[in-house]
Parts: sequence; structure tokens; C-alpha cells
Amino acid sequence: MKKIIVLGLVCFTLFSCVSTKLTIKNIDDTAVKPAIKNNRFVITEYSSDKKYGYDPDYPINLGFNKESEGPKNIQYFFNALLGEKKEKFTFVKIETCCPFPSKKSVMGAGTLDIYEVTFEPSGKKVQLYFNVFEKGKVMCPKGFEINTSDN
Repeated sequence: MKKIIVLGLVCFTLFSCVSTKLTIKNIDDTAVKPAIKNNRFVITEYSSDKKYGYDPDYPINLGFNKESEGPKNIQYFFNALLGEKKEKFTFVKIETCCPFPSKKSVMGAGTLDIYEVTFEPSGKKVQLYFNVFEKGKVMCPKGFEINTSDN
């Protein structure tokens, strides 16, 4: 009897964590994966929306491949950027959050990855949200510049 109760609680906990509603506002299934040059995405447009990347409802959508290639796409994205004053930065994944229903995931649900970006030499930090399950237009978020160097 205890096993049934524990199993029921585990199932309830797992299924209650996934939101039944998709709240992401900037998914675009017609979006095309950016070209890759010099180990980075070729980004040509700046976002005019200050929420792009900074708000879980407006993540940077990089779901152009299998979800296992998500970290590589995130690397290509960051390689395409410089800080607002052309400064370098470091980034690290700090959390996974915000489950949502997705037909593009083998589990039927996706999550967002949160990366912390630290600008050099100021030490200023920001957090960006990434969705590696759904597609969307890839742009440069506010507070960054497009890296146009040949390296």
C-alpha cells in the first residue's frame, strides 16, 4: 500500500510541474536557422524588444535541430555576440526552469535554460533564457553587439 501511495505522489509531482499552457510568445515555426561562419551564428538583426532573451515568455528560441544539439547552438549564439561596448564576456548555465508543453520534445515537454553572462572587466551580470525545443527569429538582444570580426 505504501508503494502505491509513494508512486502516486511521485507521478503527481512530475505531472504537476509541467505547465498545461504554453506562455512563450515568440515561437515561429517558419524561422530559419542562421548560417554558421567562424564557429558562430551569422546574426544580422538587433531586437527592439527589451524582453527578448531576458524574460521567460520571450526566450531566445534555438530549436532548429535535435534537442541534443541545443548546447552547440547556444555556443554559436554567444560566439556571435560582444558586450554592449564590444567587451568580452563569459557565460555559464545556472538553471533549468519553466516547463512547457512541446511536441518537439520526446518527453512532450520542454524547459528553458538560464545562462548567466558576466561582462569583462566590469563584472556586470545578466541572465538570458534559451529555448532549445522551439524555433524563433534569432536576433541580438539588448545590451549586446553583433560580433563582426573575422576571427
